[in-house]
Amino acid sequence: MKIVSSIKSGNYINGQVIDEDFETLDVISPLNGRTISSVYLSDASAVDRAVKTAQIAFGEWSSRTLKERVQIFFKFRALLEKHRDELIHLVHLENGKTMGESAAEVDKGIELCEFACSLPQIVNDEIQEVSKGVECRTSHVPLGVVASITPFNFPHMVPLWTIPNAIALGNCMVLKPSEMTPLSAILIAELLEKAGLPKGVLNVVNGGKEAVEAICDHPDIAAVSFVGSTKVAKIVYIRATSNLKRCAALGGAKNHLIVLDDAHVDMAASNIAASMAGCAGQRCMAASAMVAVGQVDHIVARLCEEAKKIVPGDNLGAVISKTAKERIERYITEAEAAGAKVLVDGRNTVVEGKEGGFYIAPTIIDYVSPDMNIAKEEVFGPVLAIIRTETVDEAIAIENSSNYGNAASVFTQSGGWARYIMDRVSAGMTGVNIGVPVPREPFSFGGWNESRFGSHDITGRSSIAFWTRLKKTTTKWNPEARTNWMS
Repeated sequence: MKIVSSIKSGNYINGQVIDEDFETLDVISPLNGRTISSVYLSDASAVDRAVKTAQIAFGEWSSRTLKERVQIFFKFRALLEKHRDELIHLVHLENGKTMGESAAEVDKGIELCEFACSLPQIVNDEIQEVSKGVECRTSHVPLGVVASITPFNFPHMVPLWTIPNAIALGNCMVLKPSEMTPLSAILIAELLEKAGLPKGVLNVVNGGKEAVEAICDHPDIAAVSFVGSTKVAKIVYIRATSNLKRCAALGGAKNHLIVLDDAHVDMAASNIAASMAGCAGQRCMAASAMVAVGQVDHIVARLCEEAKKIVPGDNLGAVISKTAKERIERYITEAEAAGAKVLVDGRNTVVEGKEGGFYIAPTIIDYVSPDMNIAKEEVFGPVLAIIRTETVDEAIAIENSSNYGNAASVFTQSGGWARYIMDRVSAGMTGVNIGVPVPREPFSFGGWNESRFGSHDITGRSSIAFWTRLKKTTTKWNPEARTNWMS
């Protein structure tokens, strides 16, 4: 299958992939452990060139009307459809997702693009005659050059959380993708160029820590979005805001699914298994802790049956690296040594024909105590820790004690209990009988507590306020109008 750019991962500045004189890092496919490309470890000079290019492009791009700018994204959406198979294959290759999960990621990117196309119907100036002959108006004005730092787990979707909205609203962007999955970003940039995006509006700079620090420090970058671990999200948020930038930094998660004994058995088991193992558990909305209230052994048994249907290399993808596989397996072993019971064990998984790949089968661990590391920390793998409680309030207390606050769900057939729990959990995205309570556009994505730093989300309607600033204009044209203290 032909991939646009033949899997190049150079920096993309001023409308072209360019060669640089930087150290490189091998890009390894988690599917089989083989090298598929290499990526530049760019320094501050590359970030500065990208910013200067974006500044030049900003004048003309921001002068266009919003309706003119979104025409590019109508064309881009059509190109996403045309190149859908290539995009799916590339996500599968560089991230290790199954083809089905890669397809879902690409289709979500198309939906994100559709939201950007709707912005002229959503972003409206407010106008009011505030006094006789005096009119006040507010307008959404682009910030200038902005940056987006994206993670390995959704190399296609997360860049499209930010690129369409930020650019359609009139900004120019520097994108820094994960150095582990840099290929999808270049393909996105090339397709936007084919759609007619002017050179310099979107620039891609590859790299690691040095490139991230340069973005946070650059005086001409007005806003930074980040998605990744909570540890790094804190660092990025503090560094960017200390340099007087806007920053929305989304961190990690420890999502709790509270399961009551009246839950629909088949629906609960299938949803929890899919939430725990989908994308190999490498998503900040994955179920990683099930809080079992009362006698739910019948649901746990059914859940184990569902987990055993999820087969690595078939309907379960790989984790991103050997290091990640080893870290996840250490969590399982540590919990078992501390007294937890491993009901379904995914350690030491090898897929025939892909012996070099990084696979872990679904793992379910029962009788986990709330003080164990596996109950508190983000594992980021297909692992579910079951914590037993006697009452709903105990379950809520366990959820509330987490430092994170991305997602929480309840499985029950009682509307009263569902409302009681949803009103009390401390999470920004909640669900009832939903394993992965991700909002759909136009609703925005973002958690609470240490799952998000900053006052705005970076998708949906909430992103409009993040990517723009309000200009207020007061106008008087009628000198004969009656005047008062307001005019």
